[in-house]
Amino acid sequence: MRIRLKSKFVILTAVVVSLFAYTKLMARIGAGSPPPDAPLEQQADLIRVYKAERRMILLKGDTPISTYRISLGQAADEGPKQREGDEKTPEGRYEIDWRNPKSMAHLSLHISYPGSDDRRNADAGGFPPGGNIMIHGLPNGWGFFGNAHQLWDWTDGCIAVTNSEMRDIWARVPNHTPIDIMP
Repeated sequence: MRIRLKSKFVILTAVVVSLFAYTKLMARIGAGSPPPDAPLEQQADLIRVYKAERRMILLKGDTPISTYRISLGQAADEGPKQREGDEKTPEGRYEIDWRNPKSMAHLSLHISYPGSDDRRNADAGGFPPGGNIMIHGLPNGWGFFGNAHQLWDWTDGCIAVTNSEMRDIWARVPNHTPIDIMP
């Protein structure tokens, strides 16, 4: 009995170490080349996120041009992000201020959190506000999960979509596009 239990533990340890190594290797390899920009008439001028509905919409004027189902931070339903490590997704008006084609996830667009109010609130509480909040695809090498990632909130506060959706978003969202994240 002990030998069988020890064998199972060794196998489980090997699987966990292999998955960890695979994830680290794929993060280094990256997502490949980002897609080209969409034509100007297909580019968004506003992103709207509805946390409670797990939905993100790209808008051109008042017209929706794309809608996506999303996963959020593990504590997204507990209100807006307040500090580093709280696993909440921010709420408010931000902008896409830079992009990372070599992200550990399939492409990523950085959201300008924390804003001045976020910093002030975190300072008043005596803790750092956190940061590095992104819209991103699945971790590199794990794209085969596709829409299954929407079954639970798994990010640390980011907004996650499938890899093919992230390629579409990357092409349609220029830097400095405003993003409204609502409860």
